[in-house]
Amino acid sequence: MNHFCSSSVSEDLGCRRGEFSRKHYGSVELLISSDADGAIQRAGRFRVENGSSDENADFTPGTWRRTDVHLENPEYHTRWYFKYFLGKVHQNYIGTDAEKNPFFLSVVLSNQNNQRVPQYRSILWKKTGTQKICLPYSPTKTLSVKSILSAMNLDKFEKSPREILHPEIQKDLLVLEEQEGCVNFKFGVLYAKDGQLTDDEMFSNETGSDSFQRLLNLLGDTITLKGWTGYRGGLDTKNDTTGIYSIYTVYQGHEIMFHVSTMLPYSKENKQQVERKRHIGNDIVTIVFQEGEESSPAFKPSMIRSHFTHIFALVRYNKQNDSYRLKIFSEESVPLFGPPLPSPPVFTDHQEFRDFVLVKLINGEKATLETPTFAQKRQRTLDMLIRSLYQDLMPDLHKNMLNRRSFSDVLPESPRSARKKEEARQAEFVRLGQALKLKTIVRGDALTSSATTNLYKKEPWESQCFCSNFPHEVVCADSWGQSLLVSTDVGVLLIDDGQSSVQVFDKTLQVKQMHVLEALDLLITRADKGKDSRLLVFRMSAVRNGIEAKQMAKSKYDCRENKLEKTKGCHLYAINTHHSSELRIVVAIRNKLLLITKKYNQGNSLTSVCLMSSLSESPVEEFQYIREICLSDPPVIMTLVDGPTGDNDNMICVAYRHQFDLVNESTGESYRLHHVEASRVNFVAAIDVYEDGEAGLLLCYNYVCYYRKVCPYNGGSPLVQTSASDFHFSWNQVPYAIVCAFPYILAFTTDSIEIRLVVNGNLVHTAVVPELQLVASRVRHRKTVLGPCVRSHYNVYVQFLVTQTSGCASIEWRQSPSE
Repeated sequence: MNHFCSSSVSEDLGCRRGEFSRKHYGSVELLISSDADGAIQRAGRFRVENGSSDENADFTPGTWRRTDVHLENPEYHTRWYFKYFLGKVHQNYIGTDAEKNPFFLSVVLSNQNNQRVPQYRSILWKKTGTQKICLPYSPTKTLSVKSILSAMNLDKFEKSPREILHPEIQKDLLVLEEQEGCVNFKFGVLYAKDGQLTDDEMFSNETGSDSFQRLLNLLGDTITLKGWTGYRGGLDTKNDTTGIYSIYTVYQGHEIMFHVSTMLPYSKENKQQVERKRHIGNDIVTIVFQEGEESSPAFKPSMIRSHFTHIFALVRYNKQNDSYRLKIFSEESVPLFGPPLPSPPVFTDHQEFRDFVLVKLINGEKATLETPTFAQKRQRTLDMLIRSLYQDLMPDLHKNMLNRRSFSDVLPESPRSARKKEEARQAEFVRLGQALKLKTIVRGDALTSSATTNLYKKEPWESQCFCSNFPHEVVCADSWGQSLLVSTDVGVLLIDDGQSSVQVFDKTLQVKQMHVLEALDLLITRADKGKDSRLLVFRMSAVRNGIEAKQMAKSKYDCRENKLEKTKGCHLYAINTHHSSELRIVVAIRNKLLLITKKYNQGNSLTSVCLMSSLSESPVEEFQYIREICLSDPPVIMTLVDGPTGDNDNMICVAYRHQFDLVNESTGESYRLHHVEASRVNFVAAIDVYEDGEAGLLLCYNYVCYYRKVCPYNGGSPLVQTSASDFHFSWNQVPYAIVCAFPYILAFTTDSIEIRLVVNGNLVHTAVVPELQLVASRVRHRKTVLGPCVRSHYNVYVQFLVTQTSGCASIEWRQSPSE
């Protein structure tokens, strides 16, 4: 082993928790502007992103990198019915819930992303929106409609679901899905000369400058509207009433038509240029290209009289260094969306600027559709469509159109050869579905073929083999330098890239949990089970010395001096991950919590570690017991939450029964944080994240992940209340483990890794990895010199096992490096 002396990748305990700031996505400001005569124009509240921050400050997790530019909630996530159901054999059901609200359920058995991983995909259509989940397929375990609806938290019904056999239902469900929003986009492009302060002046520009034309050429291709057969974005393609030319492009499968002010019809008689405003003023997103120096009066959204435009992208061109500067204005009700602007928001690479702008604008329009104005209108429309469709089907409830199959019957997997009538029905079902799919594509209301092949999608992660042919069953693990300390069925092993594994503890010591804390020279473990279970603490230096001396692996008997005696019978423990405070450990023994801290050592930490190491191989005496806290039930999950001061305001988040509670470490008082409204609950994780130093929690259970802000504090007690920054989202599959790798949150299932953004929960990528088992996660901190500026970077590594026929291979999955 040759990596012990290197800097530890888990040395900074803070790397295991999240720290982020919404400041990276701008701050809300009250914007006021005046017209040419000095009169005050309409004021509005917009979130302003200008990327302005101290360029000499250290890199903070969550700030921009080139690899962080992703489309959020891509179409393979939002347009499920079109991609996975339409034109394929699948089942559709109709029913009403306990409140007599009608709903529809669609289920299909398919391969996950063509990776030969069969799974059920289900869509539940309700008046409040659609819910999508994946369920694993098992040839030996049948799946019923009842179990699918139960997984979607729908257990009570006014009328039990019945299957809809008529193929025409596909057309109706496709209409329901279109309420999610458009696949293609229309963006406004407004040219503003230097000094222009009103929309009448900007819309009256007959032509643009050379630099404006270069921007248009960068955004897309100039196309002739007359006879145009692609996506037209509301422009006239027959009679030239909306201009002769326009700018068009395709980006990652999305067709985009730009409404360019200088290309739309100009009227000398109409000073307000109503025809131009009719298109650009009704676009959700508008690019404003402003001529002039940075010192000249700047554009503000209040200059444009539009109740529809929610996002403005202000672009300036600098001829001296051939660069573009970007600034984003978002109406305050628009949820946060990425990517955050770089600092400074200047792009010298024009292709990089184009990618960034298009991704930002697409994400921005999708985010705007979630504002109350659009969301409520969409829900009203969806509710009306669902009720109307239900009423149309009511007369057929007792006819052959609706199958009388029992509610608890299993889903049909394939047609039976003996049932020729059913085979003929399914053939007609598929034929009609494929015809609808083709018609939708030709109409321009679907992704182009280039998107479905994923040719342009940037993956935020790449996999690298760490070691191969690992045949043991893994219980838990943690990183140690460049190596991995793994608890297996044959004991605890140290494995390293390209080297033989070394046994550290034999199989008599069954380690169920572990943490390697190299900065503190500590290894914390929970070993054995039941009444024999205890916490053991070791010096990493002593473990290292034993390995270098090639000593025999330690047995359970050899570790008697390493036991923390009061922890007998523990079934769970957690440590704080805040690097700036003392180490705290909370141990669960049935419904009792035992709080333990490491004694504070004065002086230099490295010197203290060396002195303590020389005194004894066991660090047991360095820990002290603080207090016991009794809960009503044994906790399933525990997470330590650091208070803003660390003085009597630290908290413990516990999950049990159907709730998450916060427990004050000092007083033992408990507060309800979140109640789970589900008949069955599978707790996954409670992850502490810190926004601008204030604590928050990602509460993960079943398919759901909630972000709850744990502030403000009042005398050491949290006021748990709904915050404007709270949000929740649903995973596509039930995860068994969650890892924070800022700016991402990763959910691990048995055959996939679902990657979302921490700041808003939006999906950016799903990696299919059959037979997946998470082993450990770690963060490497490195410093890079960029001219006079030294920046710190966090590269995240996630290690997991993939089962193979020859055993197991440990794969190291890392974030793609910034260029």
